[in-house]
Amino acid sequence: MTGPAARPVRMTIKRERKLRQIIAAGTSPQRLVLRARIILAAAAGDPNAKIARDLGCTENTVREWRGRFAVHGIPGIFDRPRPGRPEIHGPSVRLLIVATATSVPPDGESCWSQDSIVAHLRGRGLEISRATVGRALADAKVRPHKVRGWLNRKDDPAFWAQAGAVCRLYLNPPPGAVLVSIDEKTGIQAKTRRHPDLPAAPGRDARREFEYVRHGTVSIIAAMNTATAEVISQRIRRNDSVTFIAFPAMLDQHITPGLRIHLIMDNGSSHTSKATRAWIAARPRFTVTYTPKHASWLNVIEQWFSILTSKLLRRGSFESKEDLDRQITEFTIGYNKTAHPWKWKYNADAEHARYLERHPAKNTVTEAA
Repeated sequence: MTGPAARPVRMTIKRERKLRQIIAAGTSPQRLVLRARIILAAAAGDPNAKIARDLGCTENTVREWRGRFAVHGIPGIFDRPRPGRPEIHGPSVRLLIVATATSVPPDGESCWSQDSIVAHLRGRGLEISRATVGRALADAKVRPHKVRGWLNRKDDPAFWAQAGAVCRLYLNPPPGAVLVSIDEKTGIQAKTRRHPDLPAAPGRDARREFEYVRHGTVSIIAAMNTATAEVISQRIRRNDSVTFIAFPAMLDQHITPGLRIHLIMDNGSSHTSKATRAWIAARPRFTVTYTPKHASWLNVIEQWFSILTSKLLRRGSFESKEDLDRQITEFTIGYNKTAHPWKWKYNADAEHARYLERHPAKNTVTEAA
């Protein structure tokens, strides 16, 4: 005899994305992660027996959550409310708490807190505790104290074309050319603490004096050979066209004659000025691909700047601007000794296709452009 037929699982892009978010989140309960894995395996066509064997659970468990998902979708894999003490405050009160937390904060405050919500609602004759406010906000996943940055930009028809051009260069470097990622990092602070740091010890984190002495700032320009990941950096006094042009001019002198130089850089003013464009246009050896606006993260030299910050600048101590410059140079030399090519995986063309799949209305905008 054979068991009952497995319930079919209808998967959409939105559902799959939500399930993978549950699995990736460090705060997801393990029982919820297991259910998400069951559903993804079921959507891939795996039979219940194989899913149970792979995930270390019983077939009944697979059958139960597969059936719950087939009927209720994503909400079906969450636990149902358990019986307990009757609620003191009903849905209208919880709705009022959420409405307050998502409204304009009170005068003199930049965001709502649990105490300010309690005080506000008491002023309207509703006696309520901080714990009740906290539970209502947690259930609604409203966190007034949190803020997440975002960029409000109009749809740029050229964005995906430019991003795709940059990614294709990383994925398929042009033959007979050196692919160079270039940018500046400005305003690096040279500062020392008034007292030495105390090193970490078992059961105790390292300690750092709060007060520090500033010695000024240093700016650098750096370029990465994407084929080797080796970096050359140089201190600059000003961040203008004259200073920038001097750097590719130096590259022109040191890169093997006969090889073309293909620069990847963002839309900074010194990179797009008339003087810079004229200098590049007069030298056929150079080709430039610009990253899209507000997408300088596509420039791999930014990743090196991140490494420089985390390994040296964030916790470094610098007695002067000259000391900061020296340490950056030493860091760069040390980095180059172990540098190895980075494997670029992001594919803007594939991401664009997924974007259009999620936003069908954008197809007409792209085609019109």
